[in-house]
Amino acid sequence: MWDEIVEQISETTGKAFRLAKASPVGGGCINEAYRLDGVGGPFFAKLNRTEELEMFEAEADGLCDIAATKTIRVPHPICLGISGGQAYLILEHIELGGCGSQSELGRCLAKLHAVMQPNFGWRRDNTIGSTPQPNPPGDDWVAFLREHRLGFQCRLAKRNALRLNGADDLLSQLDSFFDAYEPRPSLLHGDLWNGNVAFGLCGEPVIFDPATYCGDREADFGLTEMFGGFGNDFWSAYKAEWPLDSGYPTRKLLYRLYHTLNHYNIFGGGYGLAAESIVSRLLREL
Repeated sequence: MWDEIVEQISETTGKAFRLAKASPVGGGCINEAYRLDGVGGPFFAKLNRTEELEMFEAEADGLCDIAATKTIRVPHPICLGISGGQAYLILEHIELGGCGSQSELGRCLAKLHAVMQPNFGWRRDNTIGSTPQPNPPGDDWVAFLREHRLGFQCRLAKRNALRLNGADDLLSQLDSFFDAYEPRPSLLHGDLWNGNVAFGLCGEPVIFDPATYCGDREADFGLTEMFGGFGNDFWSAYKAEWPLDSGYPTRKLLYRLYHTLNHYNIFGGGYGLAAESIVSRLLREL
């Protein structure tokens, strides 16, 4: 397998790569990951089942779209394919661990969101974690959120035995949360939690493992506040670059609900109770 991948890296980059060592990298729960060291390297490799090649194709497309905005650094996709009975994605290896600025991260993310897109959705479907994420293009954000984000996850959760009392009422009244706010389509990372953010050795912010699509910029914060790791300097810098709407403190619960439901659909457990609690709280807001 590695011989075929090494040959593909060499062909794609136009420079000979000779693999000396493939070292496993921990931290993920969906893919196997390796650092590939050798002459002409290093590179970062992700492996999964052959049927997950489309997931890697979508990830590569998302990274390329974010990189094209020239607003924040992402690892550059090198090549992908199937070898040895496994799908693979080879990425630029970025040395991480530098002491970076949360303020710079906030500014860069605001600049990413400010690059307006033609419509909501995306040119292809992808995944959020291991869950399918449909991205049909459209002009109505609330309809997209109702059908392809919250509604999609609610249907999965109910099939996974979560009662979700009140969810149908919430979905039918989503427009009420957007009475004085009209989102514009922004290119989103889509899976923005502290585990998918780091800093390079020169301190530059780096984001990776995206679940990219175009949506309300507020949707990118569904995980940032769910798991923490984004400090006051981040929020101050983001708001200085592009202030948040006054209704965000309530709407952020909608976006947290999406990720909470997804975590329930993947991991089960207490995420189900947390999702039901968010539904109840949003209904009280109405």
